[in-house]
Amino acid sequence: MTAQPVAERTVPVTTERSRAPKPRRERFAGWQLAVLGLFAVYSLLPLWWVLATIFKDNGQLFSTFGLWFSAPSHLAENMHVLLTRQDGIFGRWLLNSFIYSGATALGGVIVSAMAGYAFSAYNFRGRDSMFTLILMTIMVPGTALVLPLFLMMQKMGLLNTYWAVILPGLVNPFGLYLMRLFWDAGFPKELMEAARIDGAGEWTIFQRLGLPLVRGGLVTVGLFSFVAAWNNFFLPLVAVSRDNLFPLTLGLSVWNQTSSSSGQEPIYTVIVLGALVSILPLIIAFLALGRYWTGGLANGAVKG
Repeated sequence: MTAQPVAERTVPVTTERSRAPKPRRERFAGWQLAVLGLFAVYSLLPLWWVLATIFKDNGQLFSTFGLWFSAPSHLAENMHVLLTRQDGIFGRWLLNSFIYSGATALGGVIVSAMAGYAFSAYNFRGRDSMFTLILMTIMVPGTALVLPLFLMMQKMGLLNTYWAVILPGLVNPFGLYLMRLFWDAGFPKELMEAARIDGAGEWTIFQRLGLPLVRGGLVTVGLFSFVAAWNNFFLPLVAVSRDNLFPLTLGLSVWNQTSSSSGQEPIYTVIVLGALVSILPLIIAFLALGRYWTGGLANGAVKG
């Protein structure tokens, strides 16, 4: 008689991997997401408040919940006041901000690119000491330079002109530092020497060979310079006194002071709407040039 095989009972086996606790990296990832979420809320909450405020009037601003929209909407009314107050001077302030920021960014990029090329391409006496001295000026607060700049512009007769705000922004030590990193990382010395052997002049090497290779650095310095000039407040405050020369930052501040101190009806929601309009060009600039900016920072960081 042949013995039949007995069916074996399958016992679930608990592996060592299932008993082990989650790796520290996985547990830490949850905390990372939570912290990043809190930072995102903290960063976006003021913008949400601005979006909710521009649909209100001054009464609704203080009588309703600040983080939510109110009915009826007063956006069209606020926009009308913004564009027509003082004979539509807001448009002039917007144009002034573009002039100040565009000229400062363009001039700052040219100066930083040429100076960075000089420090990278030429090994002259005292180069490192001079470069270190220039970098030390980054630690000087910008407010400490406003009074000397005011006295210089006064001696030159440039007060109450566009040049009083544009000229000080053309010299950018941090932009010079970035451009030297980009020249060192993106423009091989062998290519420069080969061009010189072929008879190319320094300006041709700089313009036709070098600039296309450091395009990311040019965009990076240009964006930094544009944003700094667009948000500049203290220098225009002391350099220009005519309201038709104010940038947006100074003009909106003057509106806020005059409307609250002269007994007129406050226009807080209109000023908030103007502040929102003033940041739109910066958002557009970063979205349009973001890929060059991030790529340029990565290239500079490799060398730095």
